[in-house]
Amino acid sequence: MESNRLFKLYLLMQFLIETERLILREFRTSDDKAMFELDSDLQVHQYLGNNPVTTIEQVQTYITNIQHQYLDNGIGRWITIEKSSDEIIGWAGLKFITEYENNQINFHDVGYRLMPRYWGKGYATEATNAILKYGFETMNLKKIIGTVNAENKASRNVLEKCSLQFIEQFYWKNILCDWLEIIK
Repeated sequence: MESNRLFKLYLLMQFLIETERLILREFRTSDDKAMFELDSDLQVHQYLGNNPVTTIEQVQTYITNIQHQYLDNGIGRWITIEKSSDEIIGWAGLKFITEYENNQINFHDVGYRLMPRYWGKGYATEATNAILKYGFETMNLKKIIGTVNAENKASRNVLEKCSLQFIEQFYWKNILCDWLEIIK
């Protein structure tokens, strides 16, 4: 049974999206150092509850969890690589949310997290547009959600540039957040 599960995971891990400047691909175990750089950065976690990781083991667990999401839900966040430098700049992608958030459950959320040196270059918008296209055209989703800390104006701007519409505000772990969505 476990070998069948691993084979399915291998098949799912053949994922790849290319945009003009980016490559989006599945998470690999070897991505742990780049993800530690990203998720241990205080700036990155400013709007995420100020809880950066402190050990590489935390990141390795995170990567394993994402790989299980590929298998369990057919989707998960993807490593984002800048083509010109071949550097990992963060992650972006869809996640199937299976726990209640804003009184909703079992929905697809678009998200991204980039290293600060790549902020302001349009990468989040470029990745998000590609992800939305994949979600609607390949997965045939009818609706995709985006949530963002209400104070994170830059991230909300990305979602709005990608045609997500503000619906309401809600609290996530005592953080005021904006709920946006786009319908096919």
